[in-house]
Amino acid sequence: MIKNYFLIAWRSLSKNKVYSAINITGLAIGLSVFWLMSLYIIDELSYDQQSPNAGRVYRVVHSGEWAGGNFHLAVTPAPFAATLKKEYSGIEEAARISPEGGGTILYGDKKIKAEDIFFADNSLLTIFRYPFIVGNPNTALVSPNSIVLTETLARNIFGRPEDALNKSITFEHDASYQVTGVMADIPVNSHLTFSALRNMPPQPDDWMNSYLYTYVLLKKTTSASDLEARLPAFFDRWLKDPMGKGAHYKAELQPLTAIHLHSRLDYEISRNGDINYIWIFSIVALLILGIAVINYINLATARSSVRIKEIGIRRVVGYGRGQLILLFLAESVSYTFLAAAIALGLAGLLLPLFNILAGKTLSLWQFGMLPTLFLLVVFALLTGLTGGIYPALFLSRFQTIPALKGQQGDQHSTILFRKGLVTFQFIITVLLIAGSAILYGQLHFMQNKDMGFNKDQTLVFHIHDKKVRERIEDLRTRLLASTAIEAAASAGNPIGNNDIGTVSLNFEDKGALSRKPRIVQSFYVDADFLPTLQLKLAEGRNFSKTQPTDIHQSVLINETLVKELGWTDPIGKKVQTGTDSAGQPQLSTVIGVVNDFNIYSLQHKIEPLVLAMPPVAREQDNLYVRINPRRTAEALTHIAAVYHEFDPGAAFDYHFLDENFSQQYQSEKNQGQLLLAFTMLAILIACLGLFGLVTFSVGQRTKEIGIRKVLGASIASIVLLIGKDLARPILLAIAISIPIAWYTMDKWLQTFAYRMPLSIGLFIAAGAAAAGIAGATVGGKAWIAAKTNPSKSLKTE
Repeated sequence: MIKNYFLIAWRSLSKNKVYSAINITGLAIGLSVFWLMSLYIIDELSYDQQSPNAGRVYRVVHSGEWAGGNFHLAVTPAPFAATLKKEYSGIEEAARISPEGGGTILYGDKKIKAEDIFFADNSLLTIFRYPFIVGNPNTALVSPNSIVLTETLARNIFGRPEDALNKSITFEHDASYQVTGVMADIPVNSHLTFSALRNMPPQPDDWMNSYLYTYVLLKKTTSASDLEARLPAFFDRWLKDPMGKGAHYKAELQPLTAIHLHSRLDYEISRNGDINYIWIFSIVALLILGIAVINYINLATARSSVRIKEIGIRRVVGYGRGQLILLFLAESVSYTFLAAAIALGLAGLLLPLFNILAGKTLSLWQFGMLPTLFLLVVFALLTGLTGGIYPALFLSRFQTIPALKGQQGDQHSTILFRKGLVTFQFIITVLLIAGSAILYGQLHFMQNKDMGFNKDQTLVFHIHDKKVRERIEDLRTRLLASTAIEAAASAGNPIGNNDIGTVSLNFEDKGALSRKPRIVQSFYVDADFLPTLQLKLAEGRNFSKTQPTDIHQSVLINETLVKELGWTDPIGKKVQTGTDSAGQPQLSTVIGVVNDFNIYSLQHKIEPLVLAMPPVAREQDNLYVRINPRRTAEALTHIAAVYHEFDPGAAFDYHFLDENFSQQYQSEKNQGQLLLAFTMLAILIACLGLFGLVTFSVGQRTKEIGIRKVLGASIASIVLLIGKDLARPILLAIAISIPIAWYTMDKWLQTFAYRMPLSIGLFIAAGAAAAGIAGATVGGKAWIAAKTNPSKSLKTE
C-alpha cells in the first residue's frame, strides 16, 4: 500500500510539471541554504571543543571600574599565573601566552616568515595536551631558547617533521632556538592558532601592566564558580594598593569553549565570532526553509479545486480519511526527497562560494558521508511531513458527494490562511532586505567616517633589526630623498590592529599628583608622527627634535583624557610616568592636546590616550610612510630599496593603514555577504511561490479573462484584477515588517561605539523593493495572461 502511495505521488508530480518544478526548486534552495548554514553554525559552536581538557580549561580575564575610568581586558599581568596556582589549590596548572614571538626563521638557505608564533610557558602543553609527533610535551618548553613547531611549519623547514627534533633554527636579528618537539597542526576551529611555540622568557613582576594571556586547568573536583567567588581576595592582596581605593575590580574565569562566541573584551588574541550572529543566522536559515515550505502549503491548498473530483472518486473506491492523509503525506515526502537530492548537489556547487563569503574552509561531508546522508534523509522526511500535514488534513476533509460534484464548500478560511502565509513570507523578505541594507550601510559608515587622521596612502612596516632602529633618522632622511615620499615617522605600534598598550599613570589633580592611578592607552611616537598622519593639535605644541627634554619629560594627551580629568587648562599639567632607581616619581609635563583620533576600529570608542617619545631606540620599531597617491609603485620601489640598504637580509613587509582598519571589520563583511546572499535566495523562493500562485490563479480564470476581453476590458484592468488579491497581503507585510526591522536593527547598531543614523526612508525603500519585486513577478504573469487571444481562452476546458 505504501509503495502504491508513492507511485501515485510520482504520477501526480509528472502530470503537473510547472507546479512540481516550482515546489521542488523552492524546497531544494531552502534545504541547501539550511544545510550550508547548519555547517557554518555547527563549526562556530565547535570551537575549542577538540581539547581533551576542554571542560576544565579557563582563561583568566579581568575588568575594573572607578571614578577615573574602566578596563575590560583579555590580558593579565605577568605574575597572575604563578600566583593563582600558588594561592588556589583547585588550580592544577596555569600558563601564560604572548603573541609577540613571530618573525623570520632562518635555516640553511631557507628564510621563512612566520608571524603566528607565541611565547608560552611549558605548562600550556599540559593544559591543552596537544598531540606530539616527536618530542616530549612534558619538557619541550622548559629550557631557554627552546621551540616547538607545528607539523606544517616543520615540513616547510626540514621536509619531514621527524628530522626537526634537536635541530637549531635562528630568528632573524634574534637568538638561535633548539627544536624540542613537533606537534600536530592546530585545528582551524580553535581560538588559539599558531605555527610554533617559543619558551617564555623571564617577565617583570609588574602587577599593573596587562599584556599576557593566562589560562588555568582546574582540578576535576574544583568548581569554577566556587573558585571565582574566592577571587576578590586575590584583588585585595595584590591589586588593591596599586589601583587605589574606590576601584570595583572583578576577575573572571572564562570557559575555554565560550571564548570564541561570547568574549568581546579588549585585546582578544584572535578575531572572535559572535553568538548573536549564530542566533540570527539560525533564525534566517529556518525562515528561508519556512518560506519554501509555505510555498508548498500554499500551492497544495490552492490546487484543491482541481483535486476535488479525484478525492471524491477515491472516496467511492474505499479510501478513508486516514488513507487520504497518508497519500498526500507520501506526495509531500516525495517532493522533499527529490528536493533533498537536488539540494545536496546544489550545496556542493555553492559551498566554495559560501566558504569565500563566510571566511571558512567547510566540507560538505564535514561530519562524515554516512552521518550526513542519514541526517539529510531524516531532515527531508521531517520537512515533508511538516509541509504536507496541513494540505493532507485540508484535502482529506472533503466528503464524497460534494467532492464528486466539484463543490468545495466555504473557502473563506482557506483563502485567508493562504494570504496569511504570503504575508508572513514577505515580512521575512522585507526584514532581510532592510537588514542587508543597514549592515552594508554601517560597514560603509565605519570605513568612511573621519577617524581624526588621514589613513589614506599611508603604509606601516615593522623594523626587526634593533641596530636599524638606532638609525631611524638616517632611514627617514634617505626615504624623503624621493619626491614620491611625502612624510615618514616612527612609532611603537601600528595603529588599527587593536593592540595598543595600556599603562597606569598618576595625573595632577588640584595642584598635586593624584594618589589614584588611571589606566590609559599609551603610545610611543616621534616628533614626525603628527604631521605624517596629519593629526591636529587642539592646543599646545608638538614634540620637538631640538628639545632633548621632550624625550623623557614631555607628553601629549588627547581630548578625551582632558575631559575625563576635568582639566580646563591642561598645558603644563604634570603626569607621573614611573619611578626612578631611588623610588622617586618620574614626572612629565603635558605640552599639547591632540584632537581625538581612532587608533582602533570604530567598534571601540576613543579612550584616554597619552603619547610619549620613545625613551630608547628599541621602542621605535614601526615606520609610518605617507606616499604620493599618483606615484604609488615608484614609492614602494624606493622604500624597499632604501630599507634593504639598512637591513639587506630583511623582507619588506608592509601594510596600508586603511587595510589595517578594514581587516577589523572582516567579520561584519562576512556576515553582510552571507545575509545578502540569503536575502537574494529568500526573494527568489518567495517569488517562485508568487509565480506559482498567480499561474494557478490565471489557469483557473482563463475563461473569465477571455470573456472580459471580449466585453472590452483593457490589459491594465485585467492585470489589476489578477494582482489585487496578492497585493493586499504584500502591502500588509510591508506595514508589519518596517517597525520590526527598525527595532531589530537599532538594537544591533547599539553594539557599535559609532553607528550610522537610522532613517525611515531606508526602511520604506526596503519595503518598496520587496513590493516592486513582487509586483514584477505577479504583473509579468498577469500581463501575459491578459495579452492572450480571447478565442484561445474561451476554448479552454
